[in-house]
Amino acid sequence: MVALQDIAAAAFLGVESSLGGRRWVGPGIEQERAAEALAQTTGLPAPVCALLARRGILAEAAEGFMAPALRDLLPDPLSLRDMAPAAARLVAATLRRERIAVFGDYDVDGACSAALLHAWLKPFGLTPTLYIPDRIDEGYGPNAPAMAELARGHDLILCVDCGTLSHDALAAARGADVVVLDHHLGGETLPPALAVVNPNRQDETGDLGHLCAAAVVFLTLVEANRLLRAQGTSGPDLISLLDLVALATVADVAPLTGVNRAFVRQGLAVMARRERTGLTALADAARLDTAPVAYHLGYVLGPRINAGGRIGAADLGARLLSTSDPHEAAALAERLEKLNEERREIEAAVRDAALEQAEARGTSGPLVWAAGEGWHPGVVGIVAARLKEATNRPAVVIGLDGDIGKGSARSVAGVDLGAAVQRVAAEGLLLKGGGHRMAAGLTVDRARLESAMARLAELLARQGAGAGGPRDLAVDGLLMPGAATRDLCAALDRCGPFGQGAPAPRFAFPDLAVAQAREVGQGHLKVRFRDGLGGSLETIAFGGLDTPMGHALMTHGGGRFHVAGRLEVNVWQGRESVQMKLEDAAPA
Repeated sequence: MVALQDIAAAAFLGVESSLGGRRWVGPGIEQERAAEALAQTTGLPAPVCALLARRGILAEAAEGFMAPALRDLLPDPLSLRDMAPAAARLVAATLRRERIAVFGDYDVDGACSAALLHAWLKPFGLTPTLYIPDRIDEGYGPNAPAMAELARGHDLILCVDCGTLSHDALAAARGADVVVLDHHLGGETLPPALAVVNPNRQDETGDLGHLCAAAVVFLTLVEANRLLRAQGTSGPDLISLLDLVALATVADVAPLTGVNRAFVRQGLAVMARRERTGLTALADAARLDTAPVAYHLGYVLGPRINAGGRIGAADLGARLLSTSDPHEAAALAERLEKLNEERREIEAAVRDAALEQAEARGTSGPLVWAAGEGWHPGVVGIVAARLKEATNRPAVVIGLDGDIGKGSARSVAGVDLGAAVQRVAAEGLLLKGGGHRMAAGLTVDRARLESAMARLAELLARQGAGAGGPRDLAVDGLLMPGAATRDLCAALDRCGPFGQGAPAPRFAFPDLAVAQAREVGQGHLKVRFRDGLGGSLETIAFGGLDTPMGHALMTHGGGRFHVAGRLEVNVWQGRESVQMKLEDAAPA
């Protein structure tokens, strides 16, 4: 007799090693039972119930989950330390028409945070001074000369998406009040500021540690509006600002759970109205001709905004998101589009060199890293993400310039990279370093590079990094091609948005024959499968041509395959069709 645990542990469809080298793992028995109970109680389609069961959603909570209301999920802003003085100071400066400056980071989260404050202050007739540091000349976060200069001409300086570790720089802002609105991991002591609002301060509970900086700014504005109402004044409409919060949440790889999910869900609805001049221009420049989804925020709009801070003028993204002039917006969007193309070329060269170096060093340990002379500091973070994706290991990529190396790091789920980097910095092996769970930045002396990476690897190994081989491929259930309809896609979309911490459902389709396989674009693979019962499934594997899976499907010889991937509605020349993003396949 076969034990239940043995059945649960069996590879899905018997795929122990796919063409992608993955073992397919399906839902366990308990999850299958929960999905069946959901289907019986709610009447929802079985694939939807499988997804809800995986998220641990009970029948009575299903409808609320699929229609998340911000009012039900929004935390009390005052649950964050220093929120009361921060919001009160912002309101006082606004009503007294004081001179306000915003010092922001050069990434999407920083740009969105700055644009949120700009948009909130605009109805009061106030335009804050925007200061975004140059990535190469000034580096990340506040610096003493810039803060001293801002303090000479302003009464209030708001540091957004930065500032928590900037003790000396904030001390230089003599004569002005400084408020920090951040989310990066804090140190043992706080910088000299009127208020430091940060869910990742060491004296916080960590319950809101998943918020990006723009979300922290939004909560500050919620409390500011409450204070205004108490004084008999109405504040600006905050719902209209959720497109910025959504963009920052996805681009900063924050988990799409809890209130973050509501931020993105409602922010996408706001964005679809095309009311923000800068985002509309950017979408047009990127030739985005459909209503945006979370994917577009992370892989279409976000990289273009980041391009300014990576290889161009650091303030381009924040200026684009803040402008209401369509001509200025079009010019900024076009400039960012060109910078993004240039960024791709630079990234490709660094990526190839970093992958070669990392493979030569070995990719089986708890940390994968590479360092190169003259590697552009604006692309090392993207390349670190590519290394992480390729190896399922935390990754660090460093650009060396003389005796100094500046790098970025990206982590995998379950490994707190920011804490490890901060500890190595505290031990003196890094000149500086910090970040959050999934991403970090660091500066290292060339002479200590090897020892710093060895120590970082040791700390990451203690958290379990590198303990396994290639990731299992989690499959949510089994479908036949005839079930892959637009109605099913619409029902699944109600469980979104999908992204970090909330992956889109992945389904397996068994025993299919290849009807047609061809290359599209540059290196992409488009395959149409048939099931022998009159059903067909259109699929696309981006970058999949030059892979073992691509080779097998292109030279199939009549063989049959199990395939797995994520369903989506594809829009081409105004026509909609269902296709699957093909992620893996195995001989049937």
